[in-house]
Amino acid sequence: MRQPPLARLWSMHDRTQRIARLSFLAILAIYGVLCLRTPDAGRLLDGVDLAIHETGHLVFAPFGQTIMVLGGTLLQLIFPALFVACFVRNRDGFAAAVCLWWVAQNCWNISVYVADARAQELPLVGGGEHDWAYLLYNAGWMMQDQALARAIHGVGVAIFLAALWIGWRSTVDPPRGSPAASG
Repeated sequence: MRQPPLARLWSMHDRTQRIARLSFLAILAIYGVLCLRTPDAGRLLDGVDLAIHETGHLVFAPFGQTIMVLGGTLLQLIFPALFVACFVRNRDGFAAAVCLWWVAQNCWNISVYVADARAQELPLVGGGEHDWAYLLYNAGWMMQDQALARAIHGVGVAIFLAALWIGWRSTVDPPRGSPAASG
């Protein structure tokens, strides 16, 4: 039995979309490996993440000094996580996976900042105080900066792998009712 012309068109569109998504996912995987191996190297999203980080200090300023200092890192994680939640709510697993990848990339950047707490060699915006030196010193955890940085980096790796898996699954086997399933 022959497919009607419109059905053929939709299946062609679906195939093209899946190839495009899988290609983009492969790029994210390769770029992600570069980011996780050398998180201290300047990357594509660093400027955006820095602006979000600095905005976080302003957003959390009303909640006291410690939360204000932590607020940069918090917003750096919350902002892309809100996109993840939005796309999950809209049942777009691929878009959610891409934003989850962004959360992972932020974890790697944060791990570099935490690892620098004792050395304080990273250039700071406006030459201000080092967020993680302040936070770890006040918590009595300064000597655990490297261990905490490794843990945050590891969380980023786990999130990265989850993002790739979700992106793959949502592309090759999209759930019913999702944009990818309907073409």
